[in-house]
Amino acid sequence: MPADELTSDAITGSFRLIQRRRGHRFSVDDLATAWEAARAAPEAARFLDLGCGVGSVLLMVAWRLPAARGFGIEAQEVSMDLARRNVHENGLGERVSLLSGDLREVTRDWPHGPCALVTGTPPYLPLGTASASPDPQRAAARIELRGGVEDYLAAAARVLSPEGVVVLCSDGRVPERVLRGAEAARLVPVRRVDIVPKAGRPPLFSVWTCARATRGALDHAEVVMRDERGERTEASQEMRRAFGLDPREQSC
Repeated sequence: MPADELTSDAITGSFRLIQRRRGHRFSVDDLATAWEAARAAPEAARFLDLGCGVGSVLLMVAWRLPAARGFGIEAQEVSMDLARRNVHENGLGERVSLLSGDLREVTRDWPHGPCALVTGTPPYLPLGTASASPDPQRAAARIELRGGVEDYLAAAARVLSPEGVVVLCSDGRVPERVLRGAEAARLVPVRRVDIVPKAGRPPLFSVWTCARATRGALDHAEVVMRDERGERTEASQEMRRAFGLDPREQSC
């Protein structure tokens, strides 16, 4: 891979994220997933981020759950190198551990105990449905090179504590994939939040919360990120405030 400029960007009120300027970057998927995860399991003592990339969701959840022990699994070499740097430079080395490898395999013999919270931001496009980027980091973030949402749910179920929750995002156009994947993993969807990029448009993606047992009827909500004028909605601003971010900033 050719050398690429790195940027250092605010990801919470006190954490910064080092990422490639022309690589896969922190996005609203990460923000919405971390926001919903922190809401779903505020007392989690141990959490795991599957396919953690450069550490976006991992860092945000660690910021919101300062007493929790965190873990991240990542197979893509460039992303893992940056994730290690991000954990170190944000002073998280004593409570966040990174494991290199395919999440489908690493979770089969999990030595770190059950997790009360498991998160994931899987790629959305199955193999053969789109051309992969020549950049390996960007390709892995978009194409299901190491499995899709069904594999993330299966991996999460292996390490999830009895009362824990799984929070992950998925393509809003195909909710049936989450429903089938959850059933196969013996998980139950308990909440779905559709994320709409701009008022009047269809959902961009959905953030799902799954548990081991039903908690009543599926809670189905919608969050519109920007209004008709392109301005951030109050809900979108609140998402950013939850992580100490300035809602006036234009990133994400």
